[in-house]
Amino acid sequence: MAAAALFSIPLPAHAANAPEPTRPVIVVLGDSISAEYGLPRDTGWVALMRQRLSDERIDYSVANASISGDTTSGGRARLPALMQRLKPSIVIVELGANDALRGVPLATTEDNLRTIIEQAQQGHAKVVLVGMYVPPNYGLDYTQKFHGLYGELSKQLHVPLVPFLLAGIADKPEMFQADQIHPTQQAQPVLLNNVWPAVKPLLRTSSPH
Repeated sequence: MAAAALFSIPLPAHAANAPEPTRPVIVVLGDSISAEYGLPRDTGWVALMRQRLSDERIDYSVANASISGDTTSGGRARLPALMQRLKPSIVIVELGANDALRGVPLATTEDNLRTIIEQAQQGHAKVVLVGMYVPPNYGLDYTQKFHGLYGELSKQLHVPLVPFLLAGIADKPEMFQADQIHPTQQAQPVLLNNVWPAVKPLLRTSSPH
């Protein structure tokens, strides 16, 4: 994944150097599913969200700080610099699946996600937590507990939850690339529609329509 990770890092420099200093920023802290792994540039759900904000005349910058293969530990390590540089109004956290693939203990994943959310909140950002399931071959108990930790964190830390990023496509093999892990370009609007209801209420919509 190393080569893919290097290839897939979207540089948020345009957001960091936005000419309007008061323009609020949304940071997406995610893994390969948000980093357009295997997709043409600017066709992933994060790019589609940027386009939807523009279409609806909601004036936000979007910094895609997602890295293929990233874990909650990686996101936790990267977040302080992102908060300092971009001062986001909203942080969308889409991490955890790679923890499961690597056998990271659930307690570690939960602690990392909790820290990420709390650090973002301390930096005056609103947080959206994106839930995931892992394949059932990990065992039903693990699968349920893994998904359940997102709901628990959402309740405890009072952040909106996207129950499952891949809802609506998870049972459709044709919506996934050959690896049957990463969604296709055609699936990206579905992912955006899963995330949007949690994000939209947090947006300042004072721009004229």
